[in-house]
Amino acid sequence: MPKRTSTVRGREFGDCLRSVIAEAGFTGRGLAEVLDWQEAKLSDLVNGKGGTDKIELALLLGALRAAPAVRKHLQTLFPDVQVKGWWQQYGSRQPVEQRTLVSQLAAAEKLVSWHPHAVPDALRTTEYRRAVIAASATVPAAEVEDRLQAELIMQRAVFRGGLHSTFFIHEAALRLPVGSEEVQAEQIQHLLRMSVRPSVSVRIFPERAGAHAGMFGPFLYLDFTKFEPLVCLMAETSTLFVEETTGVKAYRQVIGALDRAALGVDDSHNFLLRLGGDLSAEPDHPSSMPEVPEPIR
Repeated sequence: MPKRTSTVRGREFGDCLRSVIAEAGFTGRGLAEVLDWQEAKLSDLVNGKGGTDKIELALLLGALRAAPAVRKHLQTLFPDVQVKGWWQQYGSRQPVEQRTLVSQLAAAEKLVSWHPHAVPDALRTTEYRRAVIAASATVPAAEVEDRLQAELIMQRAVFRGGLHSTFFIHEAALRLPVGSEEVQAEQIQHLLRMSVRPSVSVRIFPERAGAHAGMFGPFLYLDFTKFEPLVCLMAETSTLFVEETTGVKAYRQVIGALDRAALGVDDSHNFLLRLGGDLSAEPDHPSSMPEVPEPIR
């Protein structure tokens, strides 16, 4: 079955509008009757197919008595629901809640994550996560706990049923001291536990491989059953969703290169086992690493 032409903006618009309609207690048919619309017209709007204008959207939101913040969000999204690619700019720091990313994770069938300098968000323990957030130069201390809770919501979106995840992690990310020695050891044990889940593949990228295709930085690749794939890039003050075919194809090539150079699943698990033992035996020397097998080519 061909995948639907859809955009991140369009899906967020539709999801938000459906939520407002449900909260107002309307069915699609009932709301169409109130507005004197054809039900198909309302369906097209919710599914990002157009057929309405800004004035009609304003009338719809008025009938639903949408909250001002929700109304503003929907009216901002509306003109660009069919535009591919979305650069979300936030000001001085990332928002506490990653609403758009969580909704895309919840709809995805496949996730590929690459991180060259830290344990990926979805695989972090609470204390490792706390240490990362606390180290930020832009996040106020008062937001740390709220961010912890918001990131746990994102983590649950990854590990719900139906999503297969592959995590490529650079060896250097595991050598970086984050938090106390106990936090480091607990994080390695957590990676070991996660790596044996049927829906999770953990692949370690060995330091000895040298220069590599992923040096531009971390990214998430999401594939869907119904929609075209996308790539998510998160920076200090913004998030970029890449949807254009050529851009997504480029990241698939990066994934292919990482796959060829990274350790296999079993060798990665054994690497983590040795690393966990090394941290327990020599906690004063977190930089010492065991020998690793040759990369699988």
